[in-house]
Amino acid sequence: MTTTVPTMQAALQGRRVLVAEDEYMIAQEIAETLSDAGAEIIGPVPSVSDALRLAAAEDRIDCALLDVNLGNEAIWPAVDMLLARGVPLVLATGYDASAIPQVYAYLTRCQKPAGGQDLARALIRVLVPRLPDAG
Repeated sequence: MTTTVPTMQAALQGRRVLVAEDEYMIAQEIAETLSDAGAEIIGPVPSVSDALRLAAAEDRIDCALLDVNLGNEAIWPAVDMLLARGVPLVLATGYDASAIPQVYAYLTRCQKPAGGQDLARALIRVLVPRLPDAG
């Protein structure tokens, strides 16, 4: 039995994705990749305060891609706000897994440097329910 993996376009089409990334070129690549796949980008924003403001202002956020460190400030307040709303999210970080507080260790993490395609695939993993094993 084979399982069908959704294409990036099918998985992200029409999804509203909050992006928090403080490196301009990376933020632009992420926004372009996700937009090309049909996602609607909320942001990108370069700071925790901007991420919190957008998270509070937006009625619908389907998922979020968050850099762990924005301008030397940890993203955890925004993570907490989004998790309280039930928003699936991916953490993007250049830090080792041990740098992630234990309370957030279960969250999907994408190791930097990662391209827009890698980050989009990580988002798809949190958006698309796991298919049962055919074994």
